[in-house]
Amino acid sequence: MTSGMTLWYFTRATAVVGFVLMTMSFALGLAATQRVRESRFWPRFATQHLHRNLAMLSMMFIALHIVSTLADTYVHVGWWSFVVPFVAGYKPLWVALGTLAFDAIVLVIVTSLLRDRLPYRVWRATHWATYALWPLAFVHFLMTGTDATRGRWGLYLDLGAMVLLGAATAARWATRDLERGVAAMPREVAFR
Repeated sequence: MTSGMTLWYFTRATAVVGFVLMTMSFALGLAATQRVRESRFWPRFATQHLHRNLAMLSMMFIALHIVSTLADTYVHVGWWSFVVPFVAGYKPLWVALGTLAFDAIVLVIVTSLLRDRLPYRVWRATHWATYALWPLAFVHFLMTGTDATRGRWGLYLDLGAMVLLGAATAARWATRDLERGVAAMPREVAFR
């Protein structure tokens, strides 16, 4: 196997792992937003820590994906295209969506690391960028990746990610209704 093929497989693998980890982090963030009830087996803080750690791990794999894509000589993307959208020489629109998702994830992670030093409203408003980040990454993954565009397992991975996020959204809405019901109850009934 040539070093070019090894690099190509590494680029694909880091993209897949980064996308899966990002999806898991986003799903946990969606489900935990309404403060899913904790149990003695899984406390609420564990969900938040897992959400943050998955986001950071995702970022590491995305950074490896970017570096390996830059090192690959098969297609010319150019290092600017990882910061500035629409300047890539290869699939400019689809690469630009990945660029926008990358810029958003960097912004969200940096503000999350500085959360204690920022006003809550600033952090919260910035964190809303994740609702744009995941769909951008999803379309980038679907349209740029060779596995998804040729009807292989990448398409099934995309569909599985959508199902996972649908389940997380349903859990969020179900918990939201449950929380509203608890809040409406008299205090002595709600906290028995």
